[in-house]
Order: sequence, then structure tokens, then C-alpha cells
Amino acid sequence: MISMRFIVLLILIFTNNILSKEVIVSELENKTPERFLYIGNSYLYYNDSLHNHVRRMLEEYYEKDIDRGNYKSVTISGSRLSHHNIEYYLNHKNIGVDAPYELVVIQGGSGETDTDSERKIFFKEVDEMVKNIKSHNAEIALYMIHPFVEPNKGAYSEMLSDVKSAYIKAANKNNILVFPVGIAFNNAYIKRPNIALHKSDGSHPDMLGTYLAACVIFSSITHISPKTLDYDYSGVIGRGDKDFLQNVAHDTVEKFYDIEL
Repeated sequence: MISMRFIVLLILIFTNNILSKEVIVSELENKTPERFLYIGNSYLYYNDSLHNHVRRMLEEYYEKDIDRGNYKSVTISGSRLSHHNIEYYLNHKNIGVDAPYELVVIQGGSGETDTDSERKIFFKEVDEMVKNIKSHNAEIALYMIHPFVEPNKGAYSEMLSDVKSAYIKAANKNNILVFPVGIAFNNAYIKRPNIALHKSDGSHPDMLGTYLAACVIFSSITHISPKTLDYDYSGVIGRGDKDFLQNVAHDTVEKFYDIEL
């Protein structure tokens, strides 16, 4: 007899494959950007801030340092897209950036895709932000968030599906890239159910979750496998976890964009 857990696993794998074929944009025009702006909340700034890990990975790949003054993350605790003053951020001089941004990464709040009414607001906010960003000639990527897990009271079985479909729909509508971070978390949990990608609250990323997200972003930007990277946060990420997470990110990015790294 087939177990319910196996059926759910098949549904998740099938859904991942279906949605991967629906992505319109699979690459950036500029695969070596250095002037970044990340916009989001605590999902980005936990664990020494996601943008720092991505920057260090890119520096290893570029074989040179990136000017930290031009590599920014603007985060508000518990924020939704509507809480950000995008017009102020996009005037790069307001936050000490030398020239206009090359890439802007947008991360929505954890509850913005849960219901039809919330998704309607989410799509409107993404549309407005993208319009403003494009007027400044920067490329754009949506950061697909990871879903809640137990014991978080907000966790529900369809959360990953709701997040994926909303982010892909918003990205396709605006002809922009989406980073499949939420899918990578799910893929990692399928392979290693006991891995700690979330903190004990079931919401925020733990260090391994942030490292996985950084690997996904690195490969989504460069189309280079994270398995080429030595970066392990000065030994904080153990060899076994590093290899596992790099492999998950590699496979997720390849399948999501239907590319070979």
C-alpha cells in the first residue's frame, strides 16, 4: 500500500517540474553585476545577512573584491512590500551608492501570498516596484521565500504551492527573474528531513538555510554551479553540509530554469 507521505512527495516533485516549465525568464542580461540592492525583511538579514554571503561567493567567482559601498541590503523587520520606500532607495545616492544599481532583488513578506486577497495586493505591489526599478534601468529578481514549517502556527500544507505560483506569476507578468529559494528549501527537506534550515520558530532561516539561499542566488545570477565554490563562511558550514547544500542548489536551479550549469 502506498503511504500518504509518498503520495505527498510525488505531488511536490510533480508540481516542481510543472512550474519549472512555466518560468519565462531564466537568466539575467548581466551575469556579473556588482551594484546590488536587496529589499526585504528579517529573512534577508538573519545569519550575518544573506547579501554578505552572496557577495563573498561572487568575489570568489570574480576573483576580486566587490565594493561594499555599492552592495546594499535594505530590510525592515516584519515588513511587507508596501512598507518600503522604493523611490527613496532607487535614488542610489540616498544610501551611498556610487552609480545606479545593476540588480535589485525583491523579497516579499511571509504572509503576502496566503490568500486571494493577499495575493492581489502582492501582485499590485510587485507591479509598482518593478515599474519604478525599470525606470532606473536596473534588472530585477524576485526572491521566492521559503514557507513556514512546524511548529510555526502559520504553517499550512499548501503554503509552498501558494508561494511558488504567486512568485512565478508575478515574475512572468513583469518579465523578470525569480530566485527559486523556497523550492530549494523543500528539495533539501525531501532529501534530508532532519536538516536545520529553519530556526526553532519555524519561520526564520537558520545558518544552513541562509547558505542554501545564497547558493541558489549565486547560480541563478551567474549560471555557474555553486559546487565550484570553496566558500564555507570561514569554516562555519561543515564540509558535509556544504557539499549537500551546494548540490541541492545546483539541481534546483538547473531544473527550475531548465538549464545546465
